[in-house]
Amino acid sequence: MADFTHFNPQGRAHMVDVSNKDETERTAVATSSIQVSEGVYQRIESNQMDKGDVLSVAQVAGIMAAKNTSDWIPMCHPLPLTNVDISFNWITDHDRYVLHIETFVKTKGKTGVEMEALTAATATALTIYDMCKAVDKGMVIGETSLLEKRGGKSGDYYRK
Repeated sequence: MADFTHFNPQGRAHMVDVSNKDETERTAVATSSIQVSEGVYQRIESNQMDKGDVLSVAQVAGIMAAKNTSDWIPMCHPLPLTNVDISFNWITDHDRYVLHIETFVKTKGKTGVEMEALTAATATALTIYDMCKAVDKGMVIGETSLLEKRGGKSGDYYRK
């Protein structure tokens, strides 16, 4: 169990003690996506979804999720986030409509913000699904992954 920092000597889960770590600037970028039908795409783009402005609500949901990650993920430390940003990019190809979601999270602290960025990306995609499901329940939430993380003892990471 020595390689797993979230287990105590008895093999039971515990929150890692970060009290001796240095406070540094830490950032993370994550991505997710959601594939929608042409009808959903058109309604989102023309702001004609009955529940309101889909991307604005999803953006706020993603920010709220990042701020509350420690409430969702049991071993995450509550962090004072200094910045959360969420951006969207449509990729349309013939009859395929995919909304790419990218999240950026920043803090100055003793532990990283990878989970906050991933949680924000996931919650954003789930919110889009929730707001559009009355029109089409066949939407597909795509791969969610960490693109990069900077700062901290383990160094920087950039997805290839």
